[in-house]
Formats: sequence, C-alpha cells, structure tokens
Amino acid sequence: MRRINPFFFALILFAAGFAAAYAILQATPSIQTAGKALIGGPFSLVGTDGKRVTDRDFRGKLMLVMFGYTHCPDVCPAELQTMAEVMDKLGADADALAPVFISVDPARDTPEVLSAYVKAFNPRITGLTGSPDEAASAAKAYRVYFKKAGGGADDYSVDHSAFVYLMDRDGSYLTHFSFNTPADAIVTVVKEHLSGGKST
Repeated sequence: MRRINPFFFALILFAAGFAAAYAILQATPSIQTAGKALIGGPFSLVGTDGKRVTDRDFRGKLMLVMFGYTHCPDVCPAELQTMAEVMDKLGADADALAPVFISVDPARDTPEVLSAYVKAFNPRITGLTGSPDEAASAAKAYRVYFKKAGGGADDYSVDHSAFVYLMDRDGSYLTHFSFNTPADAIVTVVKEHLSGGKST
C-alpha cells in the first residue's frame, strides 16, 4: 500500500480544520460591540465678535457642526442654507440647537468677514475662525479633511469634507449628514434626539 507523505497528511488535516472552523463562524450570529465614533473633541477658536469660543460654551445644547469657508462657491452656501432652514423648521425647539460653522480658511475668514457671511443665512449660526493651527486642530478632532487647492496667494479654493455633524449636549458625536441631505430629514433626526427618543 502506498504511504501518504506526512507533510501532505498534515496539510489535509489543517485544511479540514480550517473549513470546519469557517463553517462554525458562518453559522454563528455576529456580535458587535457598541462604541462611540471618534469624532469631535475640544476646540478653542474665535467668534465673529473677536472673543474666544470653546466647545464647552455649547454644553447643554445639541450642536450642528459644519466646516467650510466663505469663498466656497457651492457646497458651503448650499449647506448653510439647509442649516438655516433647519433652524426655521424647528420653531421653538431651535433654542436647544446650536448651529456652528467653522472656517478652514482662517487666512481670509476674519471674524468680520465671517460675521457678515453667516448672518446672511441665519443670525443664529455661530461662525468660528482662528489661527491656522487652531483651525487645523478643530478639523482634526472632527476628522475633517481640507487642503488648499489651485489659485494665487489670495485667490484660491479649499478642498474639504462636506459632512454636517450632530453632537449631543456634552459635545459627543451622535450622527452626521451627507451633502444635500434635505432640511426636513435633519429636523426629524434632531427632534428625535431632543425628545430623547433615539439613542446611539
């Protein structure tokens, strides 16, 4: 009788064991552990009145946070308009939500420039700017990508993420909205969290 090479015999046993283990895993329901997304965190920036503003100044309210810049040709105006609509549609509940616009172009977005910009959409929107390092630190905390693109020294664009983040009363991440999410959809989610009807 022909003898089986011990190496191939061991290989066959390994393959059989792997197949059995894989079958067990496939038949076992997956278990997921809950955890908070690593989005958000401390920041220290400058408000449109020139005063220092930190994340702690918004405690006790939900926050609707977006990053952008005043020279943005399309995404930022569209999202700020949506943010303004959200505040209008919330009615009395709007007092429990702090809409925040953080500049990723602090070189051009001075407090004065930012003030005129956000007020054109809704006076309740808080505009924040700061030094380049402060802006970069805030963007990093929210996992926001931004990078200066083509153009000259003063005439350039900034590529950046286009998410709007909903944070809870302690500044922790709840969820986010993609670009062009309708105001009504955002209002529905905000009201659920305001009423305590949804947990994350």
